[in-house]
Amino acid sequence: MANALERYFGVKEAGSTLRREVVGGLTTFATMSYIVFVQPTVLSAAGMPFGSVLLATCLSSALACFLMGLLARYPFALAPGMGENFFFAFTVCSTFPGAMGFSWQAGLAIVLISGLLFVALSLFGVREQVLRILPDCLKNTIGPAIGFFISFVGLQWGGIIKLSPTTMVTLGDLHKGAPVITLIGVFLIATMMALRIQGGILLGIVVTCVLGLATGVMQYPHDTVHLSTETFFNLNFTELASNWDAALIAILLFFFMVLFDTVGTLVGVGRQAGFIGEDGTLPRAKQAFFADATATCIGALFGTSTVTSYIESATGVAAGARTGLAAVVTGLCFLLAIVAAPLVHIVGYDVGPAFYGVGPTDLHVAMYPGVAPALIVVGLLMMAPLRLVRWDDVTESLPSFFTVAMMVFGYAIHEGISAGCISYAAIKLISGRGREVHPIMYAIAIALAARYAFLR
Repeated sequence: MANALERYFGVKEAGSTLRREVVGGLTTFATMSYIVFVQPTVLSAAGMPFGSVLLATCLSSALACFLMGLLARYPFALAPGMGENFFFAFTVCSTFPGAMGFSWQAGLAIVLISGLLFVALSLFGVREQVLRILPDCLKNTIGPAIGFFISFVGLQWGGIIKLSPTTMVTLGDLHKGAPVITLIGVFLIATMMALRIQGGILLGIVVTCVLGLATGVMQYPHDTVHLSTETFFNLNFTELASNWDAALIAILLFFFMVLFDTVGTLVGVGRQAGFIGEDGTLPRAKQAFFADATATCIGALFGTSTVTSYIESATGVAAGARTGLAAVVTGLCFLLAIVAAPLVHIVGYDVGPAFYGVGPTDLHVAMYPGVAPALIVVGLLMMAPLRLVRWDDVTESLPSFFTVAMMVFGYAIHEGISAGCISYAAIKLISGRGREVHPIMYAIAIALAARYAFLR
């Protein structure tokens, strides 16, 4: 069995071992397991049953990971995307002023249509072409930008930075348990990496969670989840006909968000793992994009918002994963999460508005000090490609800067890549160096600019 796995996934050829792949898959799941409870919490705002969305999230994520691991043989894990889920719940399927007002059944139909469009584009290699024509300055920046974004999230989840009513973000209260545990976890993981201890990230997560439980900072949840299949194959296409213009806008927005989320993740994590060749291409990119696109369709049919590649895959790569076996392991963990939901929920808890000292009407904030150290360290590990950016050339450095700044402070991968693409085409054209830009890049930049101008 072990020999068969090594041959199929090319474990030895990738310079890895079965142990590293398993540890990498477990590490990736540990850092993204929050989605098992965050996703149904977000979608329940649209009236969707919590237990059914949780089941849909686990099953669709597991199948998506299996597809990526078996078809593309990359250690990229997939699950419902953060950002897309909020857009689904609070714009597409919300009755708030300015929202589209679709039912969640119609929202799932919109997600499925966008997924089918992704599949078609993947089969014809359109998404692969986008990856190929990205300029070097963006290829060398997307990964580090994602690293900054991951670290920014980790700093929030650990309470090291917090919301400020005056400056938006400020230093958290380092006397509280969550920031202290997070900082201990960061130095623990960094120390194990310095000592070249294999599996240091996963071990750091485990130790941090144990420390959190022992000190009372984290509590073992005892909530009972009632699973159901109410959302499965419960789509409504007829509702789209009566509001086709809004439906088209929603499909296009899902398209732009997921396209660049996926490209960003594949480029960022792929470069970190050494998958990106000297020509700037990703081998088996077509299979990876096809798996990602098919995952969106599966998620919609089961009853969850867009399923896409996860930046947390970088933690598994940092732990040594280099093949699709790690993605399969992550998929198996999602299946186990169905029967071990309370254990998965241990990585996060609701600290409420009192932690930030804001008013009682503010939204509660979920914190994950158990995995926050891993995210912070992984962000550090993704910084290296920034040294390849030509900082002495403003037509190269400005797009890089905007990619990093907008991805972090815009709090979305696709926003950073959009800003980078638009600024790259604009500064090259304005400075008289427009011929250096691929014609398709101009088309992408115009489309993205139109999105900001007309679709938001």
